[in-house]
Amino acid sequence: QVQLVESGGGLVQAGGSLRLSCAASGRTLSHYSMAWFRQAPGKEREFVAAISWNGIDTYYTDSVKGRFTISRDVAKNTVYLQMTLLKPEDTGVYYCAADENYCADYECYATLDFYDYWGQGTQVTVSS
Repeated sequence: QVQLVESGGGLVQAGGSLRLSCAASGRTLSHYSMAWFRQAPGKEREFVAAISWNGIDTYYTDSVKGRFTISRDVAKNTVYLQMTLLKPEDTGVYYCAADENYCADYECYATLDFYDYWGQGTQVTVSS
């Protein structure tokens, strides 16, 4: 069983930066596919970014490309989401997700049902 705990959310002005962390316990994440999703009020949860089990491949939704960076630290059993040039439309609850299965492409990584493990979420609010 994997437990995921997100942190690093907060209130920031447009154009600012935040770094989210997703710390895992229970098992090492070294062979897990990892992702970040977000959910704005009244909207469905949506894919933001993902990273392959070996850290080689990364995937981003179009709206965050060039602004967000996903990374993983195997030694710390943690996945990060560095967010820069934040916009009000980035506001939402950000969730970390993990799955021990291999993903072959973007469509797989972007599918909520692929992931077995989820964190409780961390709130990100970007003011204009």
